[in-house]
Amino acid sequence: MLKQIEGSLGIAEAVALCRPGVVCAYPISPQTHIVENVGKLVKEGKLQNCEFINCESEFSALSISIGASAGGVRTYTATASQGLLFMTEAIYNASGLGLPIVMTVASRAIGAPINIWNDHSDSLSQRDSGWLQLFCESNQDALDTHIMAFKIAEKVGLPVMVLMDGFVLTHAFERLDLPTQEQIDSFLPEYEPKEYLDPKDPISMGAMVGPEAFTEVRLLQQRKMYKALDVIEEVTKEYRALTGRNSGGLLDCYNCENADVKLIIAGSSVGTAKDEIDVLTKQGYKVGIISLKAFRPFPYDALRAAIGDTKKVVVLERAFSCGARGIICPEVERAMRGTDCQVHTAIAGLGGRAILGSTIKRIADMALNDQFKDEVTWVDVEPKVLNSYLKDSENVTFADGPVSDSAIIESAKSGRA
Repeated sequence: MLKQIEGSLGIAEAVALCRPGVVCAYPISPQTHIVENVGKLVKEGKLQNCEFINCESEFSALSISIGASAGGVRTYTATASQGLLFMTEAIYNASGLGLPIVMTVASRAIGAPINIWNDHSDSLSQRDSGWLQLFCESNQDALDTHIMAFKIAEKVGLPVMVLMDGFVLTHAFERLDLPTQEQIDSFLPEYEPKEYLDPKDPISMGAMVGPEAFTEVRLLQQRKMYKALDVIEEVTKEYRALTGRNSGGLLDCYNCENADVKLIIAGSSVGTAKDEIDVLTKQGYKVGIISLKAFRPFPYDALRAAIGDTKKVVVLERAFSCGARGIICPEVERAMRGTDCQVHTAIAGLGGRAILGSTIKRIADMALNDQFKDEVTWVDVEPKVLNSYLKDSENVTFADGPVSDSAIIESAKSGRA
């Protein structure tokens, strides 16, 4: 069924099609419209047999979700930014208990300074929490990925974060194709938990584990992550056969055949990049795009195959590891270990700064002309903003254009840039 609706409403309707038994809600922009619309669907009777719980905090929202899931109920919640950080203790508990909770993260920058706009610093801060993390390119991709996420979570026995760019997707109105309830009921059967708390058959969940078994527990958790790689592909194949759409998966390639440079991008910037690459291809550029859909588990083998014998790869990152370098780039380097592929990070789009077609062209030009000298380059810096602070405080100025990591390090050591 085609509808011209806001992305958040599309996600709410997709979640409702999956028939969750408990939805825990606490508002934080830019995910508020999602749980708000789920609440409306419950109140209007369109989502039945679902308990919609208004919570007093994000920590409570996930804690209640843990209780509901442990009790054998299909469970959903959503958050963003500081709310995700507030959940952190519970996030690790949910994955450690193997609970198949699905949670939307409407990705947004982390403060301070306060910033409500989109980047990936919130979701990527939880990369080691034991949750599957699935990026979405578009609202249609997000709608479909949420539906697949419930099945993936329940087959693997781990929770799933569905990562969709805040505001850019959540608040965008576009045409979405919603499956029918009959289609989803055939795809996602009634939830049958493998292990849950039942007063008639009492068990313990989350009991203390000492040194004699803790390593093995973590190994089993890692084994589930490896299993998830195949499950994601299997569920994606099944869903694509049902809908005819190319949503989900581990990654997706665009214009990659015979490409001299491949850009690895996650999230909504993929759409901008595809449009620009279409223009550049007509001008003779040979640049491809690898859309990274699954970040955890990381698809090392699939990515290595997608990169192939390409010698130049640039990872567009909308977050970074403070005091270190990129976040996604080191994973790409691991995938390409033992080859002569050169992998670089282009940091851009932090705090909602727009990634434009011109941004993509600049990155492509730099890669094709061997202008990435360091592993990390900040490609969309405004020197006037930097210099307004550094010139007076440290007598440091930066020239116009991209800023390499070595230039930042040198300026910090010598007082010059």
